[in-house]
Amino acid sequence: MTGPAAFLPILDWGRRYDRDTLASDLLAAVIVTIMLIPQSLAYASLAGLPPVVGLYASIAPLLLYALFGTSRALAVGPVAVISLMTATAIGDIAAAGTPEYWVLAITLAFLSGAMLLAMGLLRLGFLANFLSHPVIAGFITASALLIAAGQLKVILGVRVDGHNFVDLAVGLARQWDQVHAATAVLGSVTVAFLFWTRRSLKSLLVRSGLPPRLADMAAKAGPVAGIALTAWVTWQFRLHEQGVKIVGTVPQGLPPLTWPRWDLALWQQLAVPALLISLVGFVESVSVGQTLAAKRRQRIEPDRELVALGASNLGAAFTGGFPVTGGFSRSVVNFDAGAQTPAAGVFTAVGILGAALLLTPALYFVPQATLAATIVVAVLSLVDLGVFRRTWAYSKADFAAVAATVLFTLGVGVEAGLLAGVLLSLALFLHRTSRPHIAEVGLVPGTESYRNVLRHAVQVCPRMLSLRVDESLYFANVRALEDRINQELARRPELAHVVLQCSAINDIDASALESLEAIDQRLRDAGVVLHFSEVKGPVMDRLQGTELLKHLRGQVFLTHFQAQQQLAAEADTPLAAR
Repeated sequence: MTGPAAFLPILDWGRRYDRDTLASDLLAAVIVTIMLIPQSLAYASLAGLPPVVGLYASIAPLLLYALFGTSRALAVGPVAVISLMTATAIGDIAAAGTPEYWVLAITLAFLSGAMLLAMGLLRLGFLANFLSHPVIAGFITASALLIAAGQLKVILGVRVDGHNFVDLAVGLARQWDQVHAATAVLGSVTVAFLFWTRRSLKSLLVRSGLPPRLADMAAKAGPVAGIALTAWVTWQFRLHEQGVKIVGTVPQGLPPLTWPRWDLALWQQLAVPALLISLVGFVESVSVGQTLAAKRRQRIEPDRELVALGASNLGAAFTGGFPVTGGFSRSVVNFDAGAQTPAAGVFTAVGILGAALLLTPALYFVPQATLAATIVVAVLSLVDLGVFRRTWAYSKADFAAVAATVLFTLGVGVEAGLLAGVLLSLALFLHRTSRPHIAEVGLVPGTESYRNVLRHAVQVCPRMLSLRVDESLYFANVRALEDRINQELARRPELAHVVLQCSAINDIDASALESLEAIDQRLRDAGVVLHFSEVKGPVMDRLQGTELLKHLRGQVFLTHFQAQQQLAAEADTPLAAR
């Protein structure tokens, strides 16, 4: 997209909006609204906020994303992991449920929105690449387990303190004899009911003759039915008078106009959590958006997504919400329900606004255990224990990063877990690239191709050493190249030429350039000539005019085949099998 449509994608898809698209978007909006209302209430509770705040956080962000977002199916709003990170970030500063706590959540949304917007305008979407997929998978899995463990105390009706899995598990074990029977029964039955509706209700309804689309809508309405039924049971049997905790009075009306706290010291305190929330939210959102876009041969713009998510979080901050992002489950539901454009999000926002205006009095008797059950069922679908098996089988380094992320998240907390995974991934990357694969290569007979002499039957020139470095050269790994050349020189005194095949080298930094100059000088002193072959254009552009090429005795060959043929002829040495 170019022109104004590049900044406001609505100008692109809005021109082609027709009646059929409207019908698809409306149907998707109905299904997502039914799903989103109980989720929003539950995720606000998970974040330590009044349930109605979840509705507030699902209105303005959807509207703003429709203006700026490039995904046709992404549904923005509260999600489990970001809600947990919000609670962790501000839980030590203020008590959950207090006005001060709400202001801190609003401020956190503002900071996250500002960071996302700035990164988008500066085209810094690549920063999310530092969160590898194994680390994110481990982080989400551990966070889901941590969330589920934290909600068990609500389902069982006991008071347990702790921010990590170990403290929660120990606390639950110690409080087992204090379980509130009515709350535990209500919560457990709700969990079982929600699992059943998610796994079996749709197929049962289809077998009963209901059209698949209606059956799907009925299955998605499972959490709404759970809330309605448990609220009716609580009201009918006066369970709240027997110790079952309920939501209580929920404010009715439009989302309020709110302001973040303009306190620089507080902003500094929340800066790191806000950055982590921004990066995790962006990675989750873009991953979902790209997956769904690929199914329809569409594409999204990551830097524009940063702007859209930034605007959505700023919208949440000024309308009483908390940090939001594109949710996996609701986006998939939105896609499967047939959403064609972000207008489906606008219609969903209207539906949630209607709920905030009309339905909040009906939430009075909803048990808190029901909301906790909704969270548990939702987050357990995010658990991917198979990531351990897959990474162990393929890459022990990635397995170590996943294991560290999971263990630190469960044992210390979400921020520590994410940072541990990222730092270990970077450390392992530096360790791996500091020991680059350096192969001696030879000519495959009958071709112009060169392969590793240890893997293939090839021909080499005895007086020529051909080395292929399978990494870019930088300060941490160029010493390995120096050591390899020195080792070969000591082992093969007949060498007259060393040729570096640079087909796999994408960059040479300043430290590596100085090392190459030193290698050239040492080879010259030993009577050996250094050459290069197959140097990529961008790398050659940077080498032009450097001292290396000015004083190089050897040549830079276009192909390695040309280098070997010419140097073998000059040395009057035929190729021999290796």
